Order: sequence, then C-alpha cells, then structure tokens
Amino acid sequence: MPALPFSNTPTDRQPSKLPVQSGSTGQPHRGWQRELADAVRDPDELCRLLSLDPALAAAARQAAGDFPLLVPRGFVARMKPGDPFDPLLLQVLPRPAEREHVAGFSADPLEEQQSLASPGLVQKYAGRALLLATGGCAVNCRYCFRREFPYAESGATTAGVEVAMESIAADSTIHEVILSGGDPLLLDDGRLAMLVAKLEAIPHVRRLRIHSRLPIVLPSRVTDALTATLASTRLACVMVVHANHPAELDATVATAVSRLADAGVILLNQAVLLANVNDSLAVLQQLSERLIDLKIVPYYLHLLDRVQGTAAFEVEEQTALALHNRLRAVLPGYAVPRLAREVPGEPAKVWLG
Repeated sequence: MPALPFSNTPTDRQPSKLPVQSGSTGQPHRGWQRELADAVRDPDELCRLLSLDPALAAAARQAAGDFPLLVPRGFVARMKPGDPFDPLLLQVLPRPAEREHVAGFSADPLEEQQSLASPGLVQKYAGRALLLATGGCAVNCRYCFRREFPYAESGATTAGVEVAMESIAADSTIHEVILSGGDPLLLDDGRLAMLVAKLEAIPHVRRLRIHSRLPIVLPSRVTDALTATLASTRLACVMVVHANHPAELDATVATAVSRLADAGVILLNQAVLLANVNDSLAVLQQLSERLIDLKIVPYYLHLLDRVQGTAAFEVEEQTALALHNRLRAVLPGYAVPRLAREVPGEPAKVWLG
C-alpha cells in the first residue's frame, strides 16, 4: 500500500500554516487556510474584539496552560459584544476553574488508550473503527474530551495512519471507518481525497463517517473539491457536525451544510450538554429546530465526558433527564436528540431516559 502524504501534527494541537490546494477550477482555494492561520490566539485580542474587561484576558492566559485559546474570527463574529457570559464565548475562553483538580475528572475518562487496536486506530464498537487522521483542530473547545490526549504517541502521525490503514484492510469485520482526531477536515482536499480513495479500495469498508466541527466554526472549509470527493465515492458518507447552541448556526454555516447535503452526505449533529451554554429548554428546542431547518438530524445530546479541567461545564444526570423529557414534549420525535453518555467498556453509547 503506497504511503499517504500526511503531515505530523503538533501535540499542542496548534494547526500549522497549511499548504495551498487547488480545486476543480484550477484556482487555489486559499480561503479556509487563510482564515485558520488568522484565527484568534491571544486572549487580549479576543477581549478587545468583544469589548470585554481586560481582566478576563489576564485570567485566560493563566488558565490556558497547555491548551491555549484558538478560535476562528468568523466564530467570534457570532458572539455578543460586551457579554462575558455569551454561550459561544464560554466554549472557547479559558477560565480559572480549568486549573482546579476535581475528583472524578481525569486525563483519559473514556480510557481510549486501552482501545487502541493499532497506532492511529481506536476500536471500541463492533463493525466500526475510528481513524485518528490528525491531532489538530480549528478551535480549542474548553470542554474537549481529548484535550489531554497524546496524539503523537497514539499514532496521529504519518506512520500511524499507515499502520491504521493496514489494520483496517486486514480486518474484514470493519464496515465503517470514522475519521476523527482532532478534526479530520484539517487535512487539505488532496490528502483527504487520497485517504478516501485508499478506504474505497478496501472491499469490506462500506461507510465513511467524518466527525468535524469545521463546517460550524470554519464553514469556508466546505470547498468544491471536498464536496466532489464526498459525492463521487462509492462509500456511503455520513458527516457528524458539532453545534451546541443555535447562535452557532448562522447563514455561512447554512450555506456550507447545504452544499454537503447536495453532495448526498447524510448530516447529523452531536451536541454536548454544557452548563450555562445550552442547559435550558428554550436553547435546546431552538437548536433542534434550527438543525432540522438546515437538514441536519439532531443525533446525540451527550453528557459531559469528565476530562480534567471541564468540571464547570457539567450538568447532573438527573437534571439532564428532566430537561430531555421536557424537550420530548415540545418537539417531534425526529427532532429530539438521544441523550447519551459514553461509558468505558460498554459495547455502545449508553442511552439515558
């Protein structure tokens, strides 16, 4: 199997300046790479852009540690200036509570290190395998369950991807490959197309699932070349996007996901239930209704994975169950996401309620 030209990803998850790629028109698609390179990384700048108290920036610098601020400017533009409790801001701005050690929270709450079937390949559930395509993201969500994940050591590298592909080819029980990371859409169009072609060449692989936040936080990533690759593959394509609040789903996101839908991609959304972000009936109802309007199925509403540094976001299970029951009373069944948590060692996600 020829080598795939993947770049190693820094373990601090800071995306490097990505190479320019060409699309079907022959013109460079520089937009999303430029936006990513120009993302906000300085808490002082973020607070200036949003007319916030500079003291928030000072606290953020101290709180960030090895998981620094990173947020595209287009996502910042959806935040409300002057509001330190804006639900989008809360998802990305480091807070002092992240430095507190809370019992029950750990670096690897899902025990994923124990689920590595080979370098670069996580295998928890029957028939599916998760390929760590990259360790980089376009946004550092403060509640991220892989914020402590050792990507390089786990095979999110050129060599790791090669070994993972060999493992997939050798295991005829794998019918679905999940591209994850980090965010797999940080791979440029050429590298992603090559990866899809390699998976297509494995007869027992029938489905491709891509988990990505980029269509939400960096919608310009949905290029002509990307949609062409997904439209032309023999694999059934599912993309699981990640929006937690209806304010994330502006017109730019609507355009991007519409192009994915037109390419025949099945669109699902996973949200995380987050305290002070979306833990209200009104917000969750608006989120589901907006998703359905955009032809995205509300798929899962996850309870927080208890990674260290995220305790401030946790919503208690009984509160979540009561909220979910109220949501079922105001939405049609197809618009109600499954309330779930992931439990290490279980053969599937655990549905609640």
